[in-house]
Amino acid sequence: MSPVVWNARWSGWVVTGYDEVIGGYKNHEQLSSDRFTGPFAESLRTQASTYEQLLTFLSAFFVWKDQPYHTHIRTLVNKAFTPRAVEALRPRVRELVRQLADPLEGRDDVDFFAEFAFQLPVIVIAEFLGVPPEAREDVKVWSEDLGAVIFVNGDDDERHRRGEEAMRNLVDLLRPIVRARRTDPRDDLLSGMVQAEERGDFLSEDEVIANAVLMVFAGHETTMNLIANGIVAFDRFPEQWQRLHDNPDLARTTVEEVLRYDGPIKAMARFAKQPLVIGDQKIGTNDRVLLAMYAANHDPKQFGNPEEFDIARMPNRHAGFGYGIHMCLGAPLARLEASEAFTYLTERYSRIEVRTPELRYNPNMVSRSLKRLHVAPHAR
Repeated sequence: MSPVVWNARWSGWVVTGYDEVIGGYKNHEQLSSDRFTGPFAESLRTQASTYEQLLTFLSAFFVWKDQPYHTHIRTLVNKAFTPRAVEALRPRVRELVRQLADPLEGRDDVDFFAEFAFQLPVIVIAEFLGVPPEAREDVKVWSEDLGAVIFVNGDDDERHRRGEEAMRNLVDLLRPIVRARRTDPRDDLLSGMVQAEERGDFLSEDEVIANAVLMVFAGHETTMNLIANGIVAFDRFPEQWQRLHDNPDLARTTVEEVLRYDGPIKAMARFAKQPLVIGDQKIGTNDRVLLAMYAANHDPKQFGNPEEFDIARMPNRHAGFGYGIHMCLGAPLARLEASEAFTYLTERYSRIEVRTPELRYNPNMVSRSLKRLHVAPHAR
């Protein structure tokens, strides 16, 4: 079967081969990420034309831009979102993992999203940005409503209306915080973004807010699903749970294997800025291209026994965070949170049994996200 096939329902090319997906990510010269030009723009503006706040701030997400704007904004955000700043969060993440994990003991029906998988990343990103604790539950709801727009939930006709309301609420929450950080900076990411400078240039207020909204959404949504999907993988391969318990040094490769085996992002869309060839197919100008990371991560040409969950898999050059200039900015934070979570949970519990009778996933093209996950943690 060809690694590049035409999908009539989506009206675009679906790329499934590992080499072709990685090549597509790296080829930012010919494949565009811009949602506000090309074939994506017309449908988005038609569907959401009356939702001004939603369009204004979505259009400022640097991940949906090409060079040079993408690189310019990412460079400024990177000055605040440094590896050192992320690593400094480890003690707090470790503390939160314990606070959330310990109360699960002795219970045979735990809503894993509500009590752990959501709580950990949303607290971390909220504290890192400087969002008030009392706003976390609201942020969760608003973020989910934005997710229905960003991840294209196909069965949700009201997603743009709710997305507009959610964006308005997030902007109203963040704007006064951003303004306060200009005169009273603190040790948080919003202050860093406000103060970030490159050759005399700073992020505008709306650019800070837009990309803070992006981080609020991406900073908890994908990590939440990464942790939950990992728990499901461990339930299917319980010997790997004990393996991590016996060898906690495998935490790093464990996270990489979860990202490969059942990562939180299934695919990302591009469109062709000019004619090109991907695999054995000729792609025309403005053709839509879906880079299916989930399929690439199970390509037997790249991964031996791809349907096996092996937490010590090496090498493991998965496509879970993308590649090239658009590689996920928040990858270090997601890795830190997931590694701390899996390490402590395997230390604390002999098993976390999945109790949801039938696992169901939200119907969208991008996110690999469960509708619910109930578990029973078994103490050691």
